[in-house]
Amino acid sequence: MPLDISSLKKAVDSLDRALKVGAVGIRGQVNTDQEEVIRAGVIQNFEFTYELCWKFMKRWLELNVGSANVDGSTRKELFRLAAESRLINGVENWFKYHSARNETAHTYDPDKASEIYRLAAPFAADARKFLEVLEQRND
Repeated sequence: MPLDISSLKKAVDSLDRALKVGAVGIRGQVNTDQEEVIRAGVIQNFEFTYELCWKFMKRWLELNVGSANVDGSTRKELFRLAAESRLINGVENWFKYHSARNETAHTYDPDKASEIYRLAAPFAADARKFLEVLEQRND
C-alpha cells in the first residue's frame, strides 16, 4: 500500500520557497527585523520538513523492511537503516540535521540560528532527493 507523501512534497516545496526568499532577503548577518523574520521562517520550514522526512523514512521502513527491525530504533539507527535501504545518502549529514533540529528550540541564540539557517539549504537538497526516492519506490 503506497504512502500518501503529498504532505512531504508540500513541505519540501515550502522549504525551497523559503530558502529562495532568504537568498534575496538576507545579506550576510541578520541586521533587520525583516531579515530576522525571514530567517525564522526558513528555520520553521526546516523543522517541519525534517520531522516529516524522518517519519516517512520510518513508515517506509516499517512497510518494506518490517516493523520489528524499526520499532525502538534511535533516530541514528533509523537513518542508518534508511541508508542501507538506499532511501538516503550521506547518513552523517542526516545526523547533523537531527542535531540541528534539536537546537531549534534555542533559535533565540543568534549564533545557533545562523548555523541552522546555513544548514537548511543542504538539508533541502537531501530532503528533495529523499522525496524523489520515495516517489520512485512508493508501491
